[in-house]
Amino acid sequence: MPAEVDSLRKPCIGVTIVPKTRFWHNKSKEAMMIKTVIFDVGGVLIRTEDRTPRRKLEQRLGLQPGESEVLVFNEKVGNAAQLGKITSAELWGWVQQKLGLDDAGVAQFQQEFFGGDRLNTSLMAYIRSLRPAYQTAIISNAGDNLNRVITEIYPIADAFDLVVGSAYEGVMKPDAEIFKRTLTRLGRRAEETVFVDDFAHNVDAARALGMHAVHYTPATDVPAVFAQLGVVPPG
Repeated sequence: MPAEVDSLRKPCIGVTIVPKTRFWHNKSKEAMMIKTVIFDVGGVLIRTEDRTPRRKLEQRLGLQPGESEVLVFNEKVGNAAQLGKITSAELWGWVQQKLGLDDAGVAQFQQEFFGGDRLNTSLMAYIRSLRPAYQTAIISNAGDNLNRVITEIYPIADAFDLVVGSAYEGVMKPDAEIFKRTLTRLGRRAEETVFVDDFAHNVDAARALGMHAVHYTPATDVPAVFAQLGVVPPG
């Protein structure tokens, strides 16, 4: 995903499994009255569909396969950026220094690193179809330029009533606090929401609070899963 972006096991009553998709829901009538759908960004709304540019980048720089992703996302510096302790610009400055790149080199690194990223257009079309019958929201572990990413690079911000980014909050998924803040701002109870994320530990954290949760994979049919939860587009 663009440089700036892009992430507790206590089910209440039942677990339902659909092929290649894991999701949980409380089967009570009250719990099925979902009013808000919440999505992760990286890995769900914006996906790295082709990793060839990253592998070529790594070969060119003499890095091991996957090492570029560790540098950008998983080092302590990357986590610091997602927590808002440093800016995204400072993160890329660190990558530049780590790899001994000049300004043009780090710009090329970013272009190649995110060269295989694509917007999940079908999922976005579905999300838009749910409005205004359902509230829509984002919870993303992302740097301080998440807003620029979803307004300028991938213009999807208008499809969401609330955007909660970890760098702005100083807290990351799977910390329960970021979910609690989101629920408060939406004015919803946990059982009135469903959360979609590609990391199981984030899904588990949402479940622990009583939220419905879907563990997203490329094979996940979100409309079908949501329909089983009673969420369907209006009309």
